[in-house]
Amino acid sequence: MNASNETSASGPNESPTVPIHLRPARAADVPALVPLLLRLKRLNEEFDPLLKVRDDAERQANEVLRAQLSDPKAVILAAEGVGPDKDKVVGFVRALVRERPFYTPEWEGVIVDIYLLPLYRRHGVGEYLLREISSALKAKGAGVVTAEFPAQNEIASRFYAKRGFRAIQSLHARSL
Repeated sequence: MNASNETSASGPNESPTVPIHLRPARAADVPALVPLLLRLKRLNEEFDPLLKVRDDAERQANEVLRAQLSDPKAVILAAEGVGPDKDKVVGFVRALVRERPFYTPEWEGVIVDIYLLPLYRRHGVGEYLLREISSALKAKGAGVVTAEFPAQNEIASRFYAKRGFRAIQSLHARSL
């Protein structure tokens, strides 16, 4: 899963202009993935106070990532940089396959987290991550792919809408 720097514009079937190496995450990646996951969760907190990051979030991130690395219904892909960032994890995408007992297709691939360091954004890398995670989810039996992100995150909303995603459910919340 390599992306090369051979094109200057990224179309739907072209490689991103910023090179990365994308591969399944492994246990040795957890120390590099945790800070990226926490950056994403803290960004989510900026969108809504009900997404306040817990004090023990680092421990939770370690536990969740380690558990999902061995979960057959989870997919975590690590994006490594090349050149000066060679062998450094610069982003990731985490997704789960879950059953939809009342709907068809029966299995849904849910992108729960996607994060890239700022240097790697807006160069087609996110789209590449989306294509690769979609393929991995399809290989695990998903017939539809969805993405979860804060409702106020208009950047994510535009990113997914541009790639054919649309809202199918809405989650509303209030503090108790």
